[in-house]
Amino acid sequence: MPKENLPLKEISIGELFNGSEKSVYEIPIYQRNYAWDEDEITTLVQDIYDAYNKGDNKLYYIGTLVSYHKGDGVFEIIDGQQRLTTIRLMLDVLDIPYSNQLKYRARKKSDDTLKSIPKFNVDEKDKGIENGYKKAKSAIEKIVSDNDRKDFKSYFQRNVHIIHYEVPKDIDLNHYFEIMNSRGEQLEKHEIVKANLMEKLKDEAERKVFNRIWECCSEMSVYTQQNLSDTEVFGIALNDFLPENFEGLLEKLINSKGTRKDVFEKISIAKIISDEKGSKQERNDEETEIKDSFQPIIDFPNFLLVILKITRMEEQGFSPKEFNLDDKELLAEFNNARMDENKVKKFAYNLLKGRFLLDNYVVHHAKEEDTMDSNPWKLQQWHKENIKGLLKNLTENNTENGFLQDRLTQLLSMFEVSFTARQRKNYLFYCLLYLMEQSKRDLPAYADFVEGLADRYFNKVYLDKSKLNDINTPRPGSFDEVVLEKGENEAYKLCIFELNKKDKGEFVEIYGDGTEVSRGVPLFIFNYLDYKLWKLYDAELRGKKLKEGSKERLDFFAKLGCTDFGLKMFDQFYFSRTRRSLEHYYPQASATGEDGKPNECQINCLGNYAMIGSAANSSGSNWSPETKRIHYLDSKTNLISVASLKFMIMLQLCKDKSRWTFDEMKEHQEKMLAVLMENNQ
Repeated sequence: MPKENLPLKEISIGELFNGSEKSVYEIPIYQRNYAWDEDEITTLVQDIYDAYNKGDNKLYYIGTLVSYHKGDGVFEIIDGQQRLTTIRLMLDVLDIPYSNQLKYRARKKSDDTLKSIPKFNVDEKDKGIENGYKKAKSAIEKIVSDNDRKDFKSYFQRNVHIIHYEVPKDIDLNHYFEIMNSRGEQLEKHEIVKANLMEKLKDEAERKVFNRIWECCSEMSVYTQQNLSDTEVFGIALNDFLPENFEGLLEKLINSKGTRKDVFEKISIAKIISDEKGSKQERNDEETEIKDSFQPIIDFPNFLLVILKITRMEEQGFSPKEFNLDDKELLAEFNNARMDENKVKKFAYNLLKGRFLLDNYVVHHAKEEDTMDSNPWKLQQWHKENIKGLLKNLTENNTENGFLQDRLTQLLSMFEVSFTARQRKNYLFYCLLYLMEQSKRDLPAYADFVEGLADRYFNKVYLDKSKLNDINTPRPGSFDEVVLEKGENEAYKLCIFELNKKDKGEFVEIYGDGTEVSRGVPLFIFNYLDYKLWKLYDAELRGKKLKEGSKERLDFFAKLGCTDFGLKMFDQFYFSRTRRSLEHYYPQASATGEDGKPNECQINCLGNYAMIGSAANSSGSNWSPETKRIHYLDSKTNLISVASLKFMIMLQLCKDKSRWTFDEMKEHQEKMLAVLMENNQ
């Protein structure tokens, strides 16, 4: 039976778990264990909270649930169990009672763990479920303010909806499950977008070129030039972008070798699916050169939204801050764009050019684990030399431009680890918009732009109370408000990065100094601080081969507030993707405020927070500062230097003073604020 004919029902979360018909949702043994981690859970909570904040009681669609009704109210979950389990965990965190049950067939450990929430007082625990509950609890506490809690609970039950597909009993489940695995929900959405856009093009040649552009851009883990090796488009060395508009692309591609001969008279979604499957197989059969692949920083549906927003920037009346860079709104944003034939052509041109710029001028991650010895972030351009495809760094580290390659790589990866979710990548939109507008790509100017963007984020968003919510998270639209401005013709453009910078007093007013309860310090600030620490080293010591005890090294570490712990940590530092959470260096469990111990207000200041990577032992969160120092610094068993330069300074200061009290926290915070605010005065 075709998927589009399957019976479906739209229901709220309240109906799903507290409906009038008693139900049991059963996870079969062939499904993998629950595996969502911090990124997925936090993104889901943030998405729902953003929808709640829009007001007007609008519905928020959380996705699909596919099940097979076994009878007696028991539904075997075929697809959507990760999302369903997360919803159940959120109900527990929000103290929402439920009558319908989630169970695991033949997995007693998983069932017992669910029943033991929140104390988890069982002998054998499902670590995935335990971790998921804790991450959901942490995300809700960070994102949803206490004042919003009651209304958010109501919104979550009433306004968050899911589409429930109930598979008919006579369907071939093996065949259906194969389809579900090979065709994801989001892929389905961008196939609909493709069909709708191609129908706007009346000419067969234009449709063929559009289709070819779409196909080569959709494979996000391969350089665009390898999927479209056309010298008329990318130049003889395949390292430049030559056409100036869609008409130029049409002229160069329509008669180019490799253009498919399909005739698109009337395109259905089913035909798009079969055409894409066939064309990808043809490409795989014909490939003779091994492609250089990498881990992309964004997926195709979300990249489509970035390009659509760029395409709409010249429209009068377009409001960038109302545009949603989230693939859940993919169909809605393309519908809002009211794409006619000319807009589709402009979008297709921007899509190909944007992919070229993304691949060659923005960082991506190598297919390797983060290690101490090798920076996995690559900023490389693909080109052809003597018929062979090669990768080379975007620019050189030389005397004229300094360590430009490293500076750009650090800046772009700093943004990437700050905004890991593949939705809402505002920084990526600004970088691509900047690059699209440049007739010649001046790399020092590009580096200045990216650094100016970071400075503007810090000063204009994170140091502006009006741009932050109750837990110091930027409000929707805050970045666009400070990075984009209206031009003379009412169209939006990038701001010139000159700004009135804030002082440390304004930082303390928002984030505190330990004298009162903090509302939280966002991850971006710690990433930005680590970049500033690396930049200080880059400007003052790098490449000088100075001996320990030299005046320059003594002066440098004096600025950091600790003794010399070597320069290797700075040479090897990069923004590891493992840096996912903040930890109190002085543990919360010991913050009693008695017998000279710090209190709860004092430990929540910038001076006591440490960025922790996944290599750190999470069980050590309650260790004393001295135990952590010995474990992380002296034993050299963990890759902490990869995770955070700030943490290395804290460890060394603790070693210098043989203690970690509120006095050390204040001393460290003052030094870090001096680095953060350098050139801000």
